[in-house]
Amino acid sequence: MSTIREALERREDAALAPQAARSPKSRGRLRPEAEDDLRPAFQRDRDRIIHCKAFRRLKHKTQVFFAPAGDHYRTRLTHTLEVAQIARSIAKVLALNEDLTEAIALGHDLGHTPFGHHGERVLNTLMPGGFEHYDQSLRIVDRLERDGEGLNLTWETRDGIATHSKGKRGAPVGPTVAARASTLEGQVTRVADLIAYVNHDIDDAVRAGILRPESLPEEPLRVLGRTHSERIGRMVRDVVEQSEAVGLDALAMSDAVLGAMLDLRAFLFASVYENEVSTAEFRKAAGILGGLWEKVRERPGEFLEPRTVESEGIDAAARDFLAGMTDRYAVALYEHLFIPKPWVALAGRWS
Repeated sequence: MSTIREALERREDAALAPQAARSPKSRGRLRPEAEDDLRPAFQRDRDRIIHCKAFRRLKHKTQVFFAPAGDHYRTRLTHTLEVAQIARSIAKVLALNEDLTEAIALGHDLGHTPFGHHGERVLNTLMPGGFEHYDQSLRIVDRLERDGEGLNLTWETRDGIATHSKGKRGAPVGPTVAARASTLEGQVTRVADLIAYVNHDIDDAVRAGILRPESLPEEPLRVLGRTHSERIGRMVRDVVEQSEAVGLDALAMSDAVLGAMLDLRAFLFASVYENEVSTAEFRKAAGILGGLWEKVRERPGEFLEPRTVESEGIDAAARDFLAGMTDRYAVALYEHLFIPKPWVALAGRWS
């Protein structure tokens, strides 16, 4: 008698496009383990990510604006959820594996630092050999979660997490075969990440008063649309249509829509991510993380994971500790270690 998982796998096989990833054909996990009776492999990956500690910490990590006072600014968690929603929408229409797509999307930013990309730049200067958040995301799922056991995800989910990042100038589609995800589902997450942040960061920047709607560049808006919803719809539709036009050999976009998307990203870098306000915030993040980096390395027994110190050295352990912090924990620990407390009892005697 077949299990529920096997029934779901048969349904999956019948519904998916030939180019889609299929759970029974996964390349496997880092460590072999028995299959679940209920859930196919990629569903298990998704569930493990949702229930891990690093995922929960994303709610208190900066997306763009550090410790925003308003309730409606994005955090790294809400960004992740928006990426997952856009990615699943694309995957559904293209008949790709939605479970794998969602797992990659939910796990793609687990390794992000406190203070957003400012924090990532600081750790990149502090850590010998540099720092990349996608490498740290993979390290979290492979080694750090579950008290050092890792989540033991499938090869396909890990591959998508490792290849999602585009940097400041990289394109979301069309990279060389060596640089892009091996699955179409991983390629979907790569483009959904940019679709999400290039739109919601405009929304947040306008809310913060850093941008005015009329200051947005005219040509990208003419191509993509003038509202958040219009732009996302235009980009998603273009990805679907262009990918179908090339027979799902790879994810694709038209030159016009891709160019407009990249122009909008360049505008955001100049006007939001690297403007004078952001530069000042970067100096604050550098001061906090730089101070913590020195202090925790001076007192490893108090702060750092002994197994990592012993097996990989104190720098690797300090990197894991700082990268895993939420914004508010980093600030609180900095205050605890560096800011003198008022001596209330003494002050009372002399008043």
